[in-house]
Amino acid sequence: MIMRLLVMFDLPTKTKVDKDHYIKFKRFLEDDGYQREQNSVYSRNLMSRAASKSHRESLYRAKPPGGNVVAFLITEQEYVDREIIVDTRPSDSGTCKSRREQLCLTF
Repeated sequence: MIMRLLVMFDLPTKTKVDKDHYIKFKRFLEDDGYQREQNSVYSRNLMSRAASKSHRESLYRAKPPGGNVVAFLITEQEYVDREIIVDTRPSDSGTCKSRREQLCLTF
């Protein structure tokens, strides 16, 4: 079963050292195949629940010394069924049939 590992974080950025840790953690997530969902929320597809163990261990090794990092595992179907409460796409396209569409191309 395809799973998705969601990672949410709130890291300090007051000092240069804090910012360096923040940037290093974001780069780790991107290099490890996570995609940015929104600010401080990343997700990654996994082919099985068992695959999450190695990625969670990697998160523990890469976590910054301060702040909060939360990770949880959901099925891909649960991810697909999520509701987008605030849609930030431009509303002037007028041709999208459903507000739940994640990609709307108009020509």
